[in-house]
Amino acid sequence: MDVLHLTLRQLQIFVAVARSGSTTAAAEAIALSQSATSAALQELERLLSLRLFDRVGKRLLLNDNGRALLPRAEALLAGAGDIERLAQDSDAQRAALRIGASLTVADHGVPAVLAAFLGDRPRAAPHWQTTVTVGNTAQICGLVAAHALDIGLIEGPHHDASLVAQPWLEDELVVVGTPAVATTQGSTLADLAEAVWLLRETGSATREISDQALAPRIGPYRRRIELGSNAALRQAALAGLGLACLSRRVVAEDLARGQLQTVAAPLPRISRQWHWVLQAGRQPTPALAALIALLPTLAQTDGPPP
Repeated sequence: MDVLHLTLRQLQIFVAVARSGSTTAAAEAIALSQSATSAALQELERLLSLRLFDRVGKRLLLNDNGRALLPRAEALLAGAGDIERLAQDSDAQRAALRIGASLTVADHGVPAVLAAFLGDRPRAAPHWQTTVTVGNTAQICGLVAAHALDIGLIEGPHHDASLVAQPWLEDELVVVGTPAVATTQGSTLADLAEAVWLLRETGSATREISDQALAPRIGPYRRRIELGSNAALRQAALAGLGLACLSRRVVAEDLARGQLQTVAAPLPRISRQWHWVLQAGRQPTPALAALIALLPTLAQTDGPPP
């Protein structure tokens, strides 16, 4: 006897026949033809050189050999199931992602990205594990470089040679204030030079892009208030504290309602590219590769909603 020729399928069929008492019922239970079930059972008995059942009419009843084999076969099948579950757990681990996002992307991009990603993988959703770490662009790039994050989704340029980056979405920035502030502090470039500026902190991509666009035209900020989030800037602008340069996505509803308006001063269009960043040389997992492949398709459909 060469036990290496035994298969789990044969043992599964044996257990099904033992429980049901016939090859016909067993075949229905395991979605196999009756002839294939009978053939597999006969092959198992041949390999073992043992009869496992007594034939009584149309019934198959376990004999002593079959009763001795049954618990061992059930144990082997249970062990195989444990191995399959281990593989599924490994798949779940490979499906887990540690995502970092800068503030604008976290608020106005990540929810749409995750919804589209999981929508394409309904069977993966129950096992999906992900964390989203939010910070400014410099912080997220630092965490990706330190291998604390699998991928960073950032809204501006990065300056770390250990990272690779690709753009995936264009984002427009606008200078806004309440109607009164936008009129009194934003009608001309001279007005902008004297305005109170509501600014993100150093290290923020929003701050870097706005500085690059504004400094050549209005010089250094004479009056400024620095705040650490887009939400705080938006609320400060709504409160009439000054002018803010923010993603149009952040203030779209306020502009539509007339609570904020763009300034009339002659400024160029201010835009930037959202990028994904990875450690250079990293081989993406299947889940990470799928996420990266999804990002350009969102941009082609106008991206996450403004």
